[in-house]
Amino acid sequence: MATLALTVAGSDSSGGAGIQADLLTFAAFGVRGASVVTALTAQNTRGVRAIVPVAPEFVVQQLDAILDDVAVAAAKTGMLHRAAVIEAVAERLRERPVPHLVVDPVMVATTGAVLLEPEAVARLRARLLPLATLVTPNLHEAEVLTGRAVSDPAEMRAAARALVEMGARAALVTGGHLAGAEALDMLYDGRGFREFRAPRIATRHTHGTGCALSAAVTAGLALGQPLDEAIAAAKRHVTAALGARETSA
Repeated sequence: MATLALTVAGSDSSGGAGIQADLLTFAAFGVRGASVVTALTAQNTRGVRAIVPVAPEFVVQQLDAILDDVAVAAAKTGMLHRAAVIEAVAERLRERPVPHLVVDPVMVATTGAVLLEPEAVARLRARLLPLATLVTPNLHEAEVLTGRAVSDPAEMRAAARALVEMGARAALVTGGHLAGAEALDMLYDGRGFREFRAPRIATRHTHGTGCALSAAVTAGLALGQPLDEAIAAAKRHVTAALGARETSA
């Protein structure tokens, strides 16, 4: 049976982000995907029109159905939307841990729509980060989680260290919104820092790139890759995908 990775996230009706993007990314890495849906969205690349949350009890039922039947090699969380869902997912994964958990703290869509309720941030920080093999915030998400400005490489380092001090085993602060010719992501694993750089692709077609990056790392971990190798492969995957989008636009 193929290696299996799990995504616990929202559904994107446009297919560009959320569980749809995660499953496509898993497949691109030769990994079988399973999914737990936390919310339904009516959205496209222009914006999110509506969100219908899934009851926490049903989120847990989905999760149990998967864990009762197959071996999950790695999992990721994406859009969890509400504090009650975060609490339910964290409690179940604490009781039934998976080998690797990547936490993508999805807070705001590329178009600006709020995808995580404000009262859920503290719950994510306290309950989910301590379970994380890796947390992958962008600059804004890192600011919200750490309560400090994150706008340059030095501040990315400080934020990544703070996230590890909160309980995550490692933190990758992604710098896609920084200015400059290169896209810089900063990893801190509790022992040291590593920078991941790639040429910046001039494109406005960035919908779902955070989902794809965290899903690609999850796939790499599921396949047994060391964390830094999984991140490097994920970075190459997303850079290539952005280039392809711009070429086809």
